[in-house]
Amino acid sequence: MMISQASCFWEERLKNQKTKDKILTMTKVCPKTEEKRVMCEALVEPISADVSFASNHFPLYKLGPDDQIVDEPEQDDKGPSVKDVVHRETGDLSDQHKKLSVRDLACKFDKNLAAASKLVDEAKLNEVTSLEGHVMLKKLRDALETMRGRMDGRNREAVENAISMVEALAVKLTQNEGELIQDKFEVKKLASFLKKASDDAKKLVNQEKSFACAEIESARALVMKLGGEFQEQELCFKASRDQGPNVEKLVEEVQEARRIRRMHKPTKVIGMQHELRDLKSQIQEKSAYSVKLQREITIIKKAEGSKSCPYVLDGAQSLGSCLRIRASSDSGLDISKCSIQWYRAASESSRREAISGANRSVYAPEPFDVGRVIQADIVSNGQKFTVTTDGPINTAAGLQSRVEALLRKSNSEFTVVISQMNGQDHASRSHVFTVGKARIKLSRGWITKAREIYSTSMQLCGVRGNANVPAKALFWQLRKGLTFLLTFESEQERNSAIVLARTYAYDCNVTLVGPDD
Repeated sequence: MMISQASCFWEERLKNQKTKDKILTMTKVCPKTEEKRVMCEALVEPISADVSFASNHFPLYKLGPDDQIVDEPEQDDKGPSVKDVVHRETGDLSDQHKKLSVRDLACKFDKNLAAASKLVDEAKLNEVTSLEGHVMLKKLRDALETMRGRMDGRNREAVENAISMVEALAVKLTQNEGELIQDKFEVKKLASFLKKASDDAKKLVNQEKSFACAEIESARALVMKLGGEFQEQELCFKASRDQGPNVEKLVEEVQEARRIRRMHKPTKVIGMQHELRDLKSQIQEKSAYSVKLQREITIIKKAEGSKSCPYVLDGAQSLGSCLRIRASSDSGLDISKCSIQWYRAASESSRREAISGANRSVYAPEPFDVGRVIQADIVSNGQKFTVTTDGPINTAAGLQSRVEALLRKSNSEFTVVISQMNGQDHASRSHVFTVGKARIKLSRGWITKAREIYSTSMQLCGVRGNANVPAKALFWQLRKGLTFLLTFESEQERNSAIVLARTYAYDCNVTLVGPDD
């Protein structure tokens, strides 16, 4: 009897409905007839009372094309959601961050952080509501499954449609849960970002506050200092104003005394100035006359010495040349049998300095001899003769510019040939003689023959002994027991290397000269 009454009830409901969007309302209590409510309660098992629902009515749905469930738009009179407000506030903040102060940024970040916390709480509440919806749908599906077992025919088909709609609702609910989880993740990410930004803003506020306090203190100290100086200037001004008449009177008296002095002694001062000018002119004339006499005396002495001395000094008196002693044509003496010693002196009449090792008939001047007079003593058959250059040794043309160009480099390389090593003849190929700012190196390709930093034991000068080409040869002693006699490609290269090495050694507080200089 109950089954036939339920069949009649479902047939009546299906005839009256034009669409299937209100089939779910079968679970609601119908206020029209109490008998129909009793029939539904008899067919549907009661739902457990331990489930709490967020609302006291079932949500409204409607069917779209192909029986797809479409949510009915809800009328919300409460305004935009908290998430929309946070997005709008964040956009406004990013657009106006250049116009806001640090304190305003901190306040904005705090407000957005509170809104994000509220969103997190709302997401937690939605999780609870979603869980309740799953429980309710499960209960409803179980009830419909029970009814389907008791129905047949068209009623059974209607129940199956209701079950499919419940399953579609479950899928929809699951999709909403996925979206809710994604929104929750974004909200947490936004909350952490806003919290970090809020902390940074607070840190900036504190930093700017400390900077402002420091600036205020410095400005206050500056104002106090300026105030003290201003007061001191006022006191000085008052004191000078009080003493002003006395100072002006004293200045007038001094000026009057100077005027009187100039009026009474003008002739004496002018006479003294003329006397000083005359004395200066006389001293200059006498100095020029004494220099002229000295030159004439020197010429006469040389003429007398040349008549009595059987030896002659040949060669240009400049760097790059060789000074050679030879016997005069009318004497017929052999210079190889004589004892020779070369000297350098500031002038012919000054004290001479012996050039150690220079005891040959040929001597090539080096840069250390520039500006000095070169002399040589010849001892022959117990008699001593002296030959002297006509004047000081002159520098070589182009040497200064060559040295200046090399000084611009960190290292300067010269091509040399080793003529002697430790006093013994040495036949070798060309090597590279490198003069650096801290050391000198002799090498061939990748092989280093000798290398030494500038020190007091190092010696470097022109060749003073026997050499094939003295003007191109150089004597180099690295340390005691190790010496080289190097021959350069030209006289200018040798002199440039000597000047360059001595300049770098002087920068290292080392005087680089020859033996016993």
